[in-house]
Amino acid sequence: MRETSRESGHREPQVSEENVIKIEGLSAEQVKEMRAKAEQHEFQAEVNRMMKLIINSLYRNKEIFLRELISNAADALDKIRLTSLTDPSALQTNDDLSIRIKADRENRLLHITDSGIGMTKDELMSNLGTIARSGTAEFLSKLMESSTSTEMQQDLIGQFGVGFYSAFLVADRVVVTTKSNDDEQYIWESDSGSFSIMKDPRGNTLKRGTQITLHMKEEANDFLEPDTLKNLVEKYSQFINFNIYLWQSKTETVDEPIELEAEKTGEDGAVEEEKEDKKTKKVEKTTWDWDRVNNVKPIWMRKPSQVEPEEYDEFYKSITKDIEKPLAHVHFTAEGEVSFRSILYVPKRSPNDMFQNYGKVIENIKLYVRRVFITDDFADMLPKYLAFIRGIVDSDDLPLNVSRENLQQHKLLKVIKKKLVRKVLDMLKKLEGTQFDDFWSEFSTNIKLGVMEDPSNRIRLAKLLRFASSADKEKLTSLTDYVQRMKEKQGKIYYMAGTSRKEVENSPFVERLIAKGYEVLYLTEAVDEYCVQAMPEFEGKKFQNVAKEGVSIDDSETDKEAFQALEKEFEPLTTWLKETGLKGLIEKAVVSQRLVKSPSALVASIYGWSGNMERIMKSQAYAKSKDPTQDFYANQKKTFEINPRHPVVKELMRRVIADKKDQKAKDTALLLFETATLRSGYSLQDQVGFAERIESVLRQSLDVDPDAEVEAEPVIEDRQDSKGTSAEEGTQVEEEHSEL
Repeated sequence: MRETSRESGHREPQVSEENVIKIEGLSAEQVKEMRAKAEQHEFQAEVNRMMKLIINSLYRNKEIFLRELISNAADALDKIRLTSLTDPSALQTNDDLSIRIKADRENRLLHITDSGIGMTKDELMSNLGTIARSGTAEFLSKLMESSTSTEMQQDLIGQFGVGFYSAFLVADRVVVTTKSNDDEQYIWESDSGSFSIMKDPRGNTLKRGTQITLHMKEEANDFLEPDTLKNLVEKYSQFINFNIYLWQSKTETVDEPIELEAEKTGEDGAVEEEKEDKKTKKVEKTTWDWDRVNNVKPIWMRKPSQVEPEEYDEFYKSITKDIEKPLAHVHFTAEGEVSFRSILYVPKRSPNDMFQNYGKVIENIKLYVRRVFITDDFADMLPKYLAFIRGIVDSDDLPLNVSRENLQQHKLLKVIKKKLVRKVLDMLKKLEGTQFDDFWSEFSTNIKLGVMEDPSNRIRLAKLLRFASSADKEKLTSLTDYVQRMKEKQGKIYYMAGTSRKEVENSPFVERLIAKGYEVLYLTEAVDEYCVQAMPEFEGKKFQNVAKEGVSIDDSETDKEAFQALEKEFEPLTTWLKETGLKGLIEKAVVSQRLVKSPSALVASIYGWSGNMERIMKSQAYAKSKDPTQDFYANQKKTFEINPRHPVVKELMRRVIADKKDQKAKDTALLLFETATLRSGYSLQDQVGFAERIESVLRQSLDVDPDAEVEAEPVIEDRQDSKGTSAEEGTQVEEEHSEL
């Protein structure tokens, strides 16, 4: 393509500047003459309404005009390529299939040229004068009727006519020059009010294809900058199947010879031969040439077996700007109700602000339709808990509305989303060893949130869960492995939640379970207990929080009889604790099946809060100070369990039987309750009273008189007061000396 010609300052007076169509090779007078012979047409009423809609409100970003025009050019190239499969002579006029973009800043012109199928005069009339009559549907219909029904033939979607009108977002006037193999070269011109069609007096300058020339508005001058155009192509159209070239300048440093003032001559007048090489100097030289801007090929269009691991890594870096390689990827083609290709990646590290932005639209999945970028701000492309997944989705079936900004049929999006989630979970399931460990350390919270938020995939997500366990001090365990290790008659999956492994290991609730050989899962993350509560069961086994009621240990008949005997033996104490010793503080008192070393524990009901859950709820920044629901759970009375084998409990039992009004028994019961509250992970309501009772115990253990008071602080006299002269007297003496 030749550089756009620039007209001289001289113009014929009868031709106004604003109405001149600047066409290379034609003078203003020739243009005027050509226009006089042109066929004038009015747009369909629907077209006028469409253009007003486009210009005023339909497109949110003016920059997408370039995306639309490039997409249309790619459609035209697709058509000629497919035609050439049955008619090789179709490419004889021009075998270079490409798109070229050239800006003329001096004349405010932007040219987008393709070597596609071009348009005849009749096609110009129907395609650019009516809505949704691009000819693509008719073209596809003819091909489908032929015997060459291939996958490529189905690769023609899109609507040339509608996207074309986006040119008026940035242009006052649009000129379309087109040449079809079946007709002469024609020019279509419009100012958005009406249009005209005329034969091109220059003859066939395009060979074949279409050139769109935009007479840019003043406020659209930025789109005449090569850097802006390059960025837009890379953003929206870098994966178009055809090469896109941009006319760009390039500055090079070259060596230029230094011309001598005069040649040296000998005495006889002959020119002396040069004794040394000519001297040169370095100068900067600006050249203009075509530069290919869509260098990244759509690797998702190839089969996974044809893509090298390095290519996947480089593609990931190109779309995410991440400097690290991805942890894993999946490349697949989906077929069925909607067909699409996709490559999805798991980053090596989670974003620092992942949960600050949880639920917000994160631009991690880029949506393409036939290699044309549509958007990356779909909130529904993946569920919130998978927002860390990066990648692309490219669909040939996805229908678009006229703006290409919003999808028409959300039903298809839901199908795509469902398939994407399944593919992601399958990819994660295949991670093994250190690769899975790395994933879990970065994204474990996301999977746990998924268990809570995605019921349809809860089972799949549950298989990815990992928790610390009493069975292994180093490695985390899966629920599947836990179930396989369960004791023969164990009916539930036992777990204990707390702030750290050390805390839950030392909890009174796990003492007897571990002593009896039962495995307990240790839930040490804030979200863990929520996660497990969201799962009714796993592989037919229900979950049991060992800090709540319902723990049942499968003892022998002899053990059960012995326990029943203990319950009967300690019934006076349990009754006294409920009715007297801890009246109003507990729901009931029972003999414990779970305690081994600890004297007592405070156990929540099945639907109550564990100590860990109470801590979490109270620490939440958004928790209301007077939330009725929170108050209901927080104020629920709990079950006080006692260890009948503990010496303190046995002594308390003896004192209660001897004297139910024994004050020491009441004080001991209260202190047992408060220490059990803390051991069980709950907070004390009367912390001052608890501290005073602990002090009383300390006095007794050190034989300090309970009534002994704190020694009063001694009065210390001022040092200067002990001297003969006070501070005031000293000041007075100084004043007297100064007067002298």
